[in-house]
This record gives sequence, structure tokens and C-alpha cells, in this order.
Amino acid sequence: QVQLVESGGGLVQPGGSLRLSCAASETIFSFYSMGWYRQAPGKQRELVATILIGGFTEYIDSVKGRFTLSRDNAKNTVYLQMNSLKPEDTAVYYCNAKKSSYDIWGQGTQVTVSS
Repeated sequence: QVQLVESGGGLVQPGGSLRLSCAASETIFSFYSMGWYRQAPGKQRELVATILIGGFTEYIDSVKGRFTLSRDNAKNTVYLQMNSLKPEDTAVYYCNAKKSSYDIWGQGTQVTVSS
């Protein structure tokens, strides 16, 4: 059973940075895509950023220029570097990996942006 293990969440002040990591238990090239979703209290889960198997990345408008998604193929790990964090970025962040017919989710990591 494929597992995604997340790390890197925490409390940070506005304007600060965090880096989230998501380590897969198998080669990331077995996934069509990998990415990060987030869910704030009372809101629906939304896609934040995704990277396709060929390396193409996409971001939602609200994080463009602030967040960077990257991967380390040798470590089967994807990273979300989050800079210039805002209070509205506060949410539980979930790593996601897509196979052809189903999704795999990490356990979630809390990101809180507050002074």
C-alpha cells in the first residue's frame, strides 16, 4: 500500500516561510501527478499546487510567486516552499498523489500563519 508521509508544518508569523515535504513509499514516477491541497476551517479542500510526471507545475493564483513546488526524484519526495506567508494561508495541507484510477492522500500537516 502506497503511503505519503508529510512533514514541515508549524506556526509562522506573517511574511515568514515554511517548507513542506511529502515522501512517497514508492517511486514518484508511478504517479500521474503529485501535489498539495489545503483545507481551512469551514472551507472546502482546494488544490494549491501540482506537478505532473513530466515536471510541469501549476499553482492557484493566490500563491503564484510565493509558493514553489519541486521534487527530488532520488528521494521520492516533493516539496512545497512557501514564502511571504499570509494569515489566509492558514490551513491543513495535504499531500496528494494520483494514479490512473485513484488518489492517495497524506495525513495532513497544520500550517498556521499568525502574529
